[in-house]
Amino acid sequence: MRTKYRSWFAVVSAGLVAAVAVISALSTADAQVPSAEQIKMFQSLPQGQRDALLQQLGISPGASGTTAGGTRQDQIVVSQPPSAGADPLAEDAFTGPGDLAREPKIKGRELLMIDLSLPMPVPLPAQRQPGDERAAAEQRPSAADQQTPADRRQAFQQRANADERPTPEERTPSEERKLEALRTRLLTHNPYELSDVGVLQLPGFGPIALAGLTKKEAQRRLALDPQLREFIVTVVVLKIDQQGARALKPFGYDMFRAGATAFVPGTDIPVPANYRVGPGDVLDVQLYGQISKTYTLPVGRDGAIAFPDLGPISLGGMGFGAARSMLENRVRQQLSGTQARVRLADLRSLRVLVLGDAEKPGSYVVSSLASVTNALFASGGVKAIGSLRAVEVRREGQLVRRLDLYEVLLHGNMANDVTLQTGDVVFVPPVGPTVAIDGEVRRPAIYELTNERTLADVVALAGGLGTNADASLVTIERVGEHGSRTSADVNLSEPSGQSFALRTGDIVRIGAVRPVIDNGVALDGHVYRPGMYSWRQGMRLTDVLRSIDDLKPRADEHYVLVRRETADSRRISVTSADLVAALAQPGGAADVPLAPRDRVYVFDLQSPRDRIIDPLLEEIRLQSRPEELAGFVYVDGRINAPGTYPLESGMRISDLLRAGGGLEDAAYANNAELASYSIVDGGRRRADIRQIDLAAARRGDPEANVQLKPYDLLTIKLTPEWERQEKIELVGEVRFPGTYLVRRGETLSSVLERAGGLTSLAFPQGAIFTREELKKREREELDRLARRLQADIATLSLQASQTSVNSAESLSAGQGLLDQLRTTKPVGRLVIDLANITSDAKTRDADVTLRNGDRLVVPRATEEVSVLGEVQNPTAHLFKPGLTRDKVIGLSGGMTAHADKKRTYVVRANGSVLAGSSRWGWGSSGNVALHAGDSVVVPLDAEKMRPLPMWTAITTIVYNLAIAAAAIGRF
Repeated sequence: MRTKYRSWFAVVSAGLVAAVAVISALSTADAQVPSAEQIKMFQSLPQGQRDALLQQLGISPGASGTTAGGTRQDQIVVSQPPSAGADPLAEDAFTGPGDLAREPKIKGRELLMIDLSLPMPVPLPAQRQPGDERAAAEQRPSAADQQTPADRRQAFQQRANADERPTPEERTPSEERKLEALRTRLLTHNPYELSDVGVLQLPGFGPIALAGLTKKEAQRRLALDPQLREFIVTVVVLKIDQQGARALKPFGYDMFRAGATAFVPGTDIPVPANYRVGPGDVLDVQLYGQISKTYTLPVGRDGAIAFPDLGPISLGGMGFGAARSMLENRVRQQLSGTQARVRLADLRSLRVLVLGDAEKPGSYVVSSLASVTNALFASGGVKAIGSLRAVEVRREGQLVRRLDLYEVLLHGNMANDVTLQTGDVVFVPPVGPTVAIDGEVRRPAIYELTNERTLADVVALAGGLGTNADASLVTIERVGEHGSRTSADVNLSEPSGQSFALRTGDIVRIGAVRPVIDNGVALDGHVYRPGMYSWRQGMRLTDVLRSIDDLKPRADEHYVLVRRETADSRRISVTSADLVAALAQPGGAADVPLAPRDRVYVFDLQSPRDRIIDPLLEEIRLQSRPEELAGFVYVDGRINAPGTYPLESGMRISDLLRAGGGLEDAAYANNAELASYSIVDGGRRRADIRQIDLAAARRGDPEANVQLKPYDLLTIKLTPEWERQEKIELVGEVRFPGTYLVRRGETLSSVLERAGGLTSLAFPQGAIFTREELKKREREELDRLARRLQADIATLSLQASQTSVNSAESLSAGQGLLDQLRTTKPVGRLVIDLANITSDAKTRDADVTLRNGDRLVVPRATEEVSVLGEVQNPTAHLFKPGLTRDKVIGLSGGMTAHADKKRTYVVRANGSVLAGSSRWGWGSSGNVALHAGDSVVVPLDAEKMRPLPMWTAITTIVYNLAIAAAAIGRF
């Protein structure tokens, strides 16, 4: 007893020690892998002890034992994100066995993408902070940094012998180059196709078997190769559908994918009259008439039923129809006045054997109505190596029937699908001779042959030829007698081709007819009925496009392009036609004759022509020979569709104008330039420029309508002084205000004269003339000043933070001025003297030459002057004769403490400025005479606070724009 107790205690102690070792190893940063023995000892502990240990060590008990789903985990699952540069061999080291089982396995003939990357070097430690001893220790040179190259090579070899991955710091530049060259070579050959048995062949490597492995297992397998030890290997399985003969599958085997219930006979279907009654069947007999009873009578092993009042009746081996008639007659004869109704209540079960190349051969219990196909479905179907053409049914050692499933699948013939009996054997023999057929047939597949011997027989199995099949283009591939693969061409449309004998393993390919219609003309582009038209001898363009109504709206009626492909040489040529001229005279010179394979294009005037022209140009460029130039010509300038066009045979200037969609309205129709290029002395290119009389060329004058050569460039000029119509807007006190068209070089006085001059209430001294160009310049200047002021404010703020000077007031004022700059809208005002312009004695220099977008605002006569800026009450005052600058400032309450008296200025009604400096001649007395409409501006004194650059200029601009904007805003 004590010995048993000691043994049990030793086992438990060892288990506890192993558990602590396992969990400690898993919980440490090193994550040491516990041995299989330690894990086994830990799992030998009772569940309660394992959970208690896990809780004490801070690990959830769910990490071991039984999962929530009730499945046992044989290993402890540790889930943590992989660290940077971690060894992929150590990833997912502890995963449950179900994880890998759920991943798909790699199979033969699959494509793999293999990526290789080198681990990144360990980054340098962060900057050490004062007092941080740990950081100081990290910044000390490592042992690897202090090693010599010989020491590093020795350490590298030691790590290699120890099956450890070398660190990036241990690699020399030469080794880095070798690894990068290897990586480049392997990546260049991506993707890799596995062999039939799943073997990967990398260039410079031995065969590597990967079939049956998961993606992660394949990565680990590749990482173990000595040449790939330093790489992090990533494998991606490409799921690409196979094409051609490789994509063919054996015919008929897909029928078994429906499952075992696809052909299971129902229990409620009528029982046939020839059904043989046997032991296990149950009959329901209903009596009615003199006796009203219902009996359930099972058929015993002796084949008889025990019928009450009638005794035992033998039914074994009888057909159900005969048995039913016999029972009904017995009841009618022996039970006076009583009739019987007999039916089969339950059918007996049969046990049959399914053997041979079935998916799951064995013994199966099926219904007594089950046939051969039912038994095959119950066994999971037929393997790919099993035969569908000769399924045998054996009974008592004798061959009863042979079933050809192709008869069922192709013709629906179920005659040989016999009903099984107890003890029958369904045998699936190996597949017989097979032939693959691919291409233009209705059912490409691999077919098993029985009585089929010829090519016509196999085509019939495949459902016949497809609609695009070329019977004269049949290729037979087969393996010859000496193991070499041979090929033979067969014409199936001939009797010899139909009777061509096939052998097992042959691959039949039925070619398709060419997509080119040899006797057709294609119509494409901006038309209502695009498509193919049958070609006939003497066919012309008007036979395809019979009227202008065949074109969609906005179609180019004068340039129809015809792409022609010569049948014998496949060379591309281009010609064009004027459809209007062709329809005017059908069959004439403009009605282009068409040839087989021609393609006619009709262009849309509103769409670019590159979609059609560029592919044609590329075809012409590719077929050009070294001794000849590519047939390109160019048209540029004032033409509706400038660009590059194919050079036609005999193409002239008028043809190129049609190709370009015709001249623009602004085109100079009298003259154009034609640049031609030639090679001089075989090594120098020379340009010859000549003037073309376009009007004569368009009329067809042979001297002007010259024939073009490759790379000719026709430039259409702009009509002199052709510009968009220019307009000026007159607003306010003009006799006929509105928008007026102006001639080039026309002056303001001329337009005012056309507008009837000014009204009697006009105030020409306050007229505001704006121009769009000036408005753009003002906007740019405001943005530039805003950026400079923002930079100055930032500088001032930085200086204030470094000194004890209080600059809050300056910063606040600067920020306010910056906000004004950003919100101020440009006016684009041009100062003019409208009174002088409209007077009879106007000077020549006072008039203004107009431009498009100019605007003149003539206000009504005003009777006020305004005061802006640093005054007590900025407002407007009624003008009186003798009113001066200082007087109007006094009327506004005088200047504020922040006013700059020296820089006070006056803005006249016409926009001119009188600065307030004594050097301008009117001193500082302030006796500047004001006129109606003037404005007095009192700026802020910037010297009383920390100065900002450009202060005075910015404030002046803001005030002046505000005055102009206020004047314009009244209209």
